[in-house]
Amino acid sequence: MDVMTAPLRHASVIVEPTLRVAVVVPCHNEAATIAKVVGDFATALPGAAVHVFDNNSRDATAARAHAAGAQVHAVALQGKGNVVRRAFADVDADVYVMVDGDDTYDASVAPMLVARLVAEGLDMVVGARRDQEQAAYRPGHRFGNVLLTRCAGMLFGRSFDDMLSGYRVFSRRYVKSFAAHAQGFETETELAVHALQLRMPVAEVATAYGVRPEGSQSKLNTWRDGWRILMTILKLFKAERPLLFFSVGFVACVLTSLGLAVPLLDTYLQTGLVPRFPTAILCVALMLLGFLLLACGLILDTVTRGRIEAKHLAYLSLPRPGARV
Repeated sequence: MDVMTAPLRHASVIVEPTLRVAVVVPCHNEAATIAKVVGDFATALPGAAVHVFDNNSRDATAARAHAAGAQVHAVALQGKGNVVRRAFADVDADVYVMVDGDDTYDASVAPMLVARLVAEGLDMVVGARRDQEQAAYRPGHRFGNVLLTRCAGMLFGRSFDDMLSGYRVFSRRYVKSFAAHAQGFETETELAVHALQLRMPVAEVATAYGVRPEGSQSKLNTWRDGWRILMTILKLFKAERPLLFFSVGFVACVLTSLGLAVPLLDTYLQTGLVPRFPTAILCVALMLLGFLLLACGLILDTVTRGRIEAKHLAYLSLPRPGARV
């Protein structure tokens, strides 16, 4: 999979009218910004359907989104991952633009992101954040993003510069082959791994990232959500790369067993006795455990390959979006 990163070139873009574009906006308590987000994307993408998925907001988010002209959907299960799962299941379109409802992303570049997706036959275009103000992107979030992105790259191969961006454009075949499991903010990690796993053609484009307007507060907790994202990467590592995951345990058990067995073997060769019998039993148990882990990895690797093939067939069953750029 090639990940292409390039700055946007501002140019006029014409999208074929028959191309169905849907803007999906997950939000929770974004009454201060949601009307502007809906209006900006409706202006940037004329004819696109704007869907606001309200996740148990306690303020006027739903009412203001509806007044701004959006189609409002209520999602009872809390968490961005649950919202994404619902949105991908319920919304029918050729191209999906997903953006957070906090008015930190530039709506004017959306036509260019869509145009690039269509023109180059891509399945996902990520709007990599380039903050215009230091306050827009807190140092803790920046460091966590880099760390988690590096971890994902080590586990799954080449990764993205901004794996956790909330501004993305998807093809229909990406959306309908995506089996969403995440519940919270770790859904961005899952979205990236899905593309890496199926080796989809994707791109990463630098986009402006602004500070939240006054009255809008971030729902992201640096430590809690960072830990959940890291655990998601490890779970995906076990689920998507089981042979490598269990091989780590196999090697650890075998090396520990051999390390404990060498002194026993040396004593036995010199005296013909095994004075530390419990240690000998531990060595055998560790070796058996190691080979059991290896067997689990081999079996689950076969299962995983079948599951990936099923996802790939679902992906191939839908055509790429067509447009005139």
